[in-house]
Amino acid sequence: MNEDFCRNLRLLCSYYKSIAEVCRLLKLNRPQFNRYLAGRGKPSTSTMRQLCDFFGVEEHEILMPHDQFQRLIRVRPKLQLQQSNTPQELPETPHLQSLRQYSGAPLDKYLGYYFEYYLSMACPGKLLRTLICIERQGDQVYYQRTERLREETDGKVSHGRYLGMVHFLTDRIFMSDYETITGNEMTQTILFPSFRNRITRLSGLRIGVSGSGERMPCCARVIYEYLGPQIDIHKALRLCGLYDPYSPDIDPTLREAVFNRMGSHDWHFRGLPI
Repeated sequence: MNEDFCRNLRLLCSYYKSIAEVCRLLKLNRPQFNRYLAGRGKPSTSTMRQLCDFFGVEEHEILMPHDQFQRLIRVRPKLQLQQSNTPQELPETPHLQSLRQYSGAPLDKYLGYYFEYYLSMACPGKLLRTLICIERQGDQVYYQRTERLREETDGKVSHGRYLGMVHFLTDRIFMSDYETITGNEMTQTILFPSFRNRITRLSGLRIGVSGSGERMPCCARVIYEYLGPQIDIHKALRLCGLYDPYSPDIDPTLREAVFNRMGSHDWHFRGLPI
């Protein structure tokens, strides 16, 4: 093969981490590919087509004089896009890794099960109790929120399941999740940490959209009530659902903590530490 093809192929490979990565993605034999790079072998027609399709160039372009090919590649974003979309190069990967470095060990004391309480966004005037499980998997802390709602019309029980990640940054607990059954909602929660040895309750703010047809963005005060590292999940789920705020099943101090009141001098809706 002519020298221009070899230099052009080496240029295309330079957009990737290594020649080994290119061979792995192309599923080509490394020694054979090295012969193409050194000009000691000529790709077959099918292999040439495979190379051109992978790098996003035409066959006549990869055979161009090298200087001309360099100018052509500089104005083509396709190579960078293809590289960034490989599993190792997802744009969010370095940001998630940074969050893991900033977060970590302080979350271990918060692992376990909680009842979550807040005034329902979908059913105004009702208080919603859900079940939260916070657990560590490897070097990351995850959580699951499970909602259990009983329809007033036919008594049918429906469930919502949210999965998310937890981070402890400086002196706040940040939680972000998505609804896994319908895939139409995300929520964010920020909690005050507890400075006691024994976790009892955590307070903060939760933002999301109402489950009603209007899907109105809402913010509500939220309380997490710690249940323990191990619980009877079925019994806990039977206690989840919508309640009248003044129900005898709701602790009065908890009810007062989730009422969404603003002070006369507040410019923003603020969380209330316990």
